[in-house]
Amino acid sequence: MRAVVTVIGKDMVGILAKISAICAENDVNVMEVTQSVLQDLFAMIMLVDISKCRIPLVNLSERLTDAGKELNLSVYVMHEDIFNAMHRI
Repeated sequence: MRAVVTVIGKDMVGILAKISAICAENDVNVMEVTQSVLQDLFAMIMLVDISKCRIPLVNLSERLTDAGKELNLSVYVMHEDIFNAMHRI
């Protein structure tokens, strides 16, 4: 099982480290990361493996969202099945 994590906000040091640390604490493997900085705007998309996650996806989402709020970032977590269904043409 996989999920998509998106992070948007003002660029600063440590965003990737903070988000990936929460994933690691919960046995969530970061499979792919793409990120861009457009002037001072940071945008990141992560594909993560949640098959061994120690907590329910909703709790992981809450933890990542809370971490984002601390850094004034918007963080969204979506199960891969929902992501695919939403983006199917």
